[in-house]
Amino acid sequence: MTPGINRVKTWILIAALGGLFVLVGSWLGGPQGAVVGLAIALIFNIAMYWWSGSIAVATTRSKPVTEQEYPQLYRIVRELANADHLPMPQIYVSDMSQPNAFATGRNPENAKVAVTKGILQLVDERELRAVLAHEMSHVANHDILISSIAAAIGMAITFLARFAIFFGGDDERGGSPFALLAAWLLAPIAAAIIQMAVSRSREYQADESGSYLSRDPEALASALRKLDAAVRQVPAPASVSPAEAHLFIMNPLAALRGRGVSSLFSTHPATDKRIERLDAIAAQLRGGSPIAS
Repeated sequence: MTPGINRVKTWILIAALGGLFVLVGSWLGGPQGAVVGLAIALIFNIAMYWWSGSIAVATTRSKPVTEQEYPQLYRIVRELANADHLPMPQIYVSDMSQPNAFATGRNPENAKVAVTKGILQLVDERELRAVLAHEMSHVANHDILISSIAAAIGMAITFLARFAIFFGGDDERGGSPFALLAAWLLAPIAAAIIQMAVSRSREYQADESGSYLSRDPEALASALRKLDAAVRQVPAPASVSPAEAHLFIMNPLAALRGRGVSSLFSTHPATDKRIERLDAIAAQLRGGSPIAS
């Protein structure tokens, strides 16, 4: 799957969230209820979008580091930023022993890239470069904005459903107790499933874009194998919440992951699926096939 297809898939999922919002809003609260719910969700998520970078580095206890302290880290990030025509992001290192990395910030000019001390001890330079290319791709793809849009609509759907159960909804549009109870239960679940699908799509996108940036998908696949094994054994700090799990290259809350139905609520694709796609990209690059944008 090319990055272009992944982008289309992401916006189709967001459009599906929007359609679900309109459906639930008109069914339960009518047009006025839908507008109120969306406005409240937008206000909250605009604030989260604006301050998400500061919140993420605070909860992971990440600290800004200098080039003198981490020359290799700065060199790799600078090379990737120049290759992708991006501003140099702020670089942070977390004391977390769990190996992981994340990027955040409302736009490339305010981006932050963070790695944990655990990942610096686990991967070699080639794998670290591939991981950082993945994170820089999140910056280039404006994934914080995209995830904020998805979260805003998802929260609005949940708000409408909760609002309707307490205030009765619109009697002409399904205000019966059974209909309201069904919406209270099912609408937030449906919104969460679509929202998690958006998150997984962005991870696939960053894997692919990062592979094209580093020209080394095999290194990213190798890093993902190591990270997948490590996050199962080294727990994340209690300060990392499920709401922040999507920021990381590997879900730091390994207990939340799974297959089957539970995978619908996972922020990240299964590692073996990610590696399978990376292997296909590696074959494409070895064969000299043109890379779709």
